[in-house]
Amino acid sequence: MKNKEKTTKKPEFIRKFLVSLKRNPQFIPGALLVISFLVYSLNLTKVSNTLTMVQGKMMGFCEFVTMLLSILVFVCFMNSYPKRQRPNIGFIILTYVMLAIIVVCDVSFRNGIYTAVTKAENKIVINDATMYIMESYNMLFLHIIFIIVTAVLNATMPVYGKLLKKINTSIDVDGNEDMATIEISED
Repeated sequence: MKNKEKTTKKPEFIRKFLVSLKRNPQFIPGALLVISFLVYSLNLTKVSNTLTMVQGKMMGFCEFVTMLLSILVFVCFMNSYPKRQRPNIGFIILTYVMLAIIVVCDVSFRNGIYTAVTKAENKIVINDATMYIMESYNMLFLHIIFIIVTAVLNATMPVYGKLLKKINTSIDVDGNEDMATIEISED
């Protein structure tokens, strides 16, 4: 008896998740936005240590702007899709602008690292003590990829939203097929 209960709970959880996803397809780019924020914020110590070591032009400003907009983009994204209302186009545009600025700042920070590591004079050598520079360089590339994928998923939401709505999440209840048609018309 317990095995039957366990097997029915898992598909029920998946069905409920799919129903929720059908109603709110913006959950997919929102979840990726959270992941990209976590990737950047959990590696912020490495980025700050890299900034201290490299001290490139505008790198501190880029780090500040990326962290600030990574937080503010949540507010804009959540206001872009209010419950039971049409999407707010102004907030969607603002979300894309913030995502573009984050990508530009990440690319600028990566270019500063690349310049400091490859320049001829006063070149920064990567060794065991300064490995965090390469780790932050690689993490910024990953962050850029997550931001771009988030923007693409947000842009293609109407397409996969329609595909999600085609998934059958109804429950077949035993005995429903024998029920007579209920008439609502007045006599």
